[in-house]
Amino acid sequence: MNEKRGFSFMENVSFAPYTPPTDLPVLKVSANAALRIRRARVDDIPRLYHLINYYAARGDMLPKTLDLLYNRVREFHVAEAGGEVVGCAALKITWHDLAEIVSVVIHPDFQGRGLGRHLIEPLFDEARDLGIPTLFVLTLQVGFFSRLGFREVPRLRLPHKIWQDCSMCFKRDRCDEIAMVRDM
Repeated sequence: MNEKRGFSFMENVSFAPYTPPTDLPVLKVSANAALRIRRARVDDIPRLYHLINYYAARGDMLPKTLDLLYNRVREFHVAEAGGEVVGCAALKITWHDLAEIVSVVIHPDFQGRGLGRHLIEPLFDEARDLGIPTLFVLTLQVGFFSRLGFREVPRLRLPHKIWQDCSMCFKRDRCDEIAMVRDM
C-alpha cells in the first residue's frame, strides 16, 4: 500500500519568490511590418507578460502576474505586426460610471508611430458602448494622455480606484503617478 498520502501532488511545486521577467522580448518582425489592432487572445498572454514587466522593471508601470493577465485577457486589445504582439492596452471597469485605461505598452521598435493612440481609441468606443461616462488613468505619460483628451485631477477624486487597488499597491506611500480623467 502506498504510504504517501495527503499532498504528494505538491512534491514538485516550487515556492520560489515571484520574479517577473525584466528583459525586452526579441522581435522577429521588421519595424516596417504592417500593423493591426485586435482583441487579445489567450496565446498572447506570455508576450504581454514580458512587455508589461519589462516596463515595470524600469519603473514605468506596475508589474502584472501571468494569472492576472489570463484572468483579464478579455480587457486587452493588442497591436500585432507580422503575427507578433508589439503592444497592448486594456479597459478595466472600476465602477458603474468609471473605467481605467491600464497597461498601455508599445515595444520600443514600434514607438513614435501613433500606435498608442490606435490601441486606446477602441477602448473609448468600448466604454461608450458600455455606457461608462468617465475614463481615467494613473500615469507618468501626462503629455500623451493630454493629447487624447485627458485632464489632470487630484487622485482622491478616484475613491473606487484607491479602495480597490491603491491601498494594496507597493507604491501607495510614494506613488509618482498622475491621475487623469476623460469624459466620454
